[in-house]
Amino acid sequence: MPALDLGGRPVSFFEFWPSWLMYLPVAIQCLLLGLRHRSMSLPLIANPAVPLSGMAGVPKSAILQLAGQSANQSILPWITITTPHLQSQEGTPSHPAQSPSNPSPTKEQTPPESAYLEQTLAAMKKSGLDFPIVGKPDIGCRGAGVKLLPDSRSLDSYLKQFPPGAAVLLQKLSDFEPEAGVFYVRDPKTETGGITSLTLKYTPYVVGDGVRTLAELVASDPRAGGLTRLYEERNARHWGEVLPEGRPHRLVFSASHCRGAVFRDGGHLITRQLTGALDRIFDDIPGFYYGRLDLKFRDVDSLRAGRDLQIVEINGASSESIHIWDRKTGFFDAVKTLLQQYRTLFTLGLENKRRGCKPPGLWPLYRAWRHELQLVKRYPVND
Repeated sequence: MPALDLGGRPVSFFEFWPSWLMYLPVAIQCLLLGLRHRSMSLPLIANPAVPLSGMAGVPKSAILQLAGQSANQSILPWITITTPHLQSQEGTPSHPAQSPSNPSPTKEQTPPESAYLEQTLAAMKKSGLDFPIVGKPDIGCRGAGVKLLPDSRSLDSYLKQFPPGAAVLLQKLSDFEPEAGVFYVRDPKTETGGITSLTLKYTPYVVGDGVRTLAELVASDPRAGGLTRLYEERNARHWGEVLPEGRPHRLVFSASHCRGAVFRDGGHLITRQLTGALDRIFDDIPGFYYGRLDLKFRDVDSLRAGRDLQIVEINGASSESIHIWDRKTGFFDAVKTLLQQYRTLFTLGLENKRRGCKPPGLWPLYRAWRHELQLVKRYPVND
């Protein structure tokens, strides 16, 4: 990763505003566009292969399992399991996701906890997964419930924190540390698309000095000191400890802005080679035209060349061009970006409607949003 520039102001003045304030202009625009096109739900068919285009309450696996064999080569291996039942789907780069031939066990057939863990480990082995792995809710947003799981004991503890019947996605830990959020859009009428945003994602850390506690180190940092509410709960075990001199301590694992990660605009890294690499990936993901990839990469040169990309997630219609959370992005530029995103969603939805897709209405969206909201409240605290 390029060195993180810490000069200047630590955060923008609007960076941690409530979401509804940032999206108020978007809501007004959507109302006007809905009246103009006589449909408020056109954005929900922008990605016709994905339920509700991935706007809310859609499993991460619903998008990942659309990938064909070629696209799967760039996606980190994953499986989903449903607590407290055995896995419901699985997928690897060499084997597209698929549902099992046998139905899920009934309540009476549910294995005891020890057997369930053994079955989960067997499912991992079958898909080529080994520790450490990353656990995340299959339905979730903004990095909710994401944890690094180093061994079977941590996996067992993690799964027990979910409500019964929750879908959990287990994924291979990337070989690479650098991460970026890349927003990609393609017109259904064309064979190529474009990258509209690229953002480098930094997970913050402090370095021990053998004198101060973790809490004191965080408080002394220009940026982290103003965001202790984001870091204290997920670092509670070490909050009062004195860190040995020279020891780094990463404050968050999930590179999500609302969890405390630091975002920097990387638009200067967009190249024809990178765009071409994404074109080839999305050629093998039919019915998906709009969204953000969260991906790991070896180094800046390989990112620009579109080589050695490891996709962690593919986010749908509700995803953001996250460069807007760079502290140097102006407020009006951020709002302009969001407005452009939703105009694009209406444009894509209108084209897909002409191609025979039927908008589902807003009631299914409301139910999916409510379902996701209730689930997120019951997920484990992030790393």
